[in-house]
Amino acid sequence: MAQTGGGKGGDGKGGGRGRKGQPRREKGVGVDGLHVRVKKKGRSLKESSRRWLERQLNDPYVQRAKAEGHRSRADYKLIEIDDRYHILKKGQRVIDLGAAPGGWCQVAAARTGSSEADMRVVGIDYLDIDPLPGVTLLKMDFLDGKAPACLMEALGGAPDVVLSDMAAPTVGHQRTDHLRTMHLAEVAADFAMSVLRPGGHFLTKTFQGGTEGELLGSLKKRFRSVHHVKPPASRAESVELYLLARDFKGGESGGG
Repeated sequence: MAQTGGGKGGDGKGGGRGRKGQPRREKGVGVDGLHVRVKKKGRSLKESSRRWLERQLNDPYVQRAKAEGHRSRADYKLIEIDDRYHILKKGQRVIDLGAAPGGWCQVAAARTGSSEADMRVVGIDYLDIDPLPGVTLLKMDFLDGKAPACLMEALGGAPDVVLSDMAAPTVGHQRTDHLRTMHLAEVAADFAMSVLRPGGHFLTKTFQGGTEGELLGSLKKRFRSVHHVKPPASRAESVELYLLARDFKGGESGGG
């Protein structure tokens, strides 16, 4: 199961005629100005790939991420959620599950003041992640039984915030994709409730489509408030939602 929270980057610059057998980009007038259209020559580009590339080229969040030095458009999902709910504060400890390509760790480090001298953010993913200042990165599958202990050892104390943008690789069957990602959300929630400090927060990706009643019930028992959140950076056509559980009550196996 892939544990990646980042979207794929895109090149927002227009272009002319491509090389033989390559897609050609044309500029057309769109709602917000120039709109890049990708034209297919021959059979070199599948229609689904053409649509994805065109969407990336015209996505304002992709352009903003490149301009502002973020690793992916997904960074703005966390930024927008935190701007509204203020879950990240200076001096906090943060764990990011499924951290590749590292954007959420980057945002967390900036907002908590994590530094090389005082590392307060730990990210984990089985995918490679380029180093980030103020962040400890573990190349490891979060579903590995050793992962929780490794995370806690690397962090050096109970976290104030646990983030998860994990999603299983999609297979094209909506029900199956939903269940696989919901399983990751449930595992992430179990981990968060076992390690968070009282008063801490948990944020995880889910998919619309039900079957999350048990997860919601568990979170509502252990946190003082639980919200569904869909930040503006989450594409309108996407079925993804985020569950934000705030103010962990502690007790049982929670951190302290």
